[in-house]
Amino acid sequence: MGYVTAVPHPRSEAPRSARAGRLSLAVALLSGALGAAVALLATRQQWSQGTATVAGGAFPLTAKGSDVTGVPAALAIVGLAALVAVFAVRRAGRFVVAGLLALSGAGIVAAALVGASDSSALDEQAAQASGDTSASVDALSHTAWPYVAVVGGVLILVAGLLALRYGRLWPAMSGRYERGAAPQARRKTPAVDPDRPEDLWKALDRGEDPTGA
Repeated sequence: MGYVTAVPHPRSEAPRSARAGRLSLAVALLSGALGAAVALLATRQQWSQGTATVAGGAFPLTAKGSDVTGVPAALAIVGLAALVAVFAVRRAGRFVVAGLLALSGAGIVAAALVGASDSSALDEQAAQASGDTSASVDALSHTAWPYVAVVGGVLILVAGLLALRYGRLWPAMSGRYERGAAPQARRKTPAVDPDRPEDLWKALDRGEDPTGA
């Protein structure tokens, strides 16, 4: 005895696609915007600290994320711009912009992880403070802010992956204007009843001849 496989009707698939598109759009917007804000905030915080020996004493040194690497902040801005541009393009253009959004997030993650153990910014400060170009920082330690930047990059990456997967279901900015550009049907002038004085007066107000002459 054979089995019959039920095939979903195309009309039942449409609401599912619409819900998936709305949900993915909301998550992508939230993830992308929040990720960019988190990455930018993290780069302005202290990433590392240490000391340099100056005149026989210990001189404290600190480095912000922007001192260690400028990549996360730059890619956060690129990712934010790509998130907005996703809605300005269609088809292949949307796929390319979504890929750029995902790459921005991946780049932030990679740069922040490398910067989490980088000491070059503090070594440069130690050389300037001591006047010895070969000087290096002592008692080096790092904060958790580089990993906060990693979280921001992951959020942007998620937004990019959602755009790659569901971007075809998302609306475009130009769609509203295209729909609104259609000419509206011209309103038909109501017929004038010569036996009704109010119709005659309305016709005269419109500048028409109520007699039809």
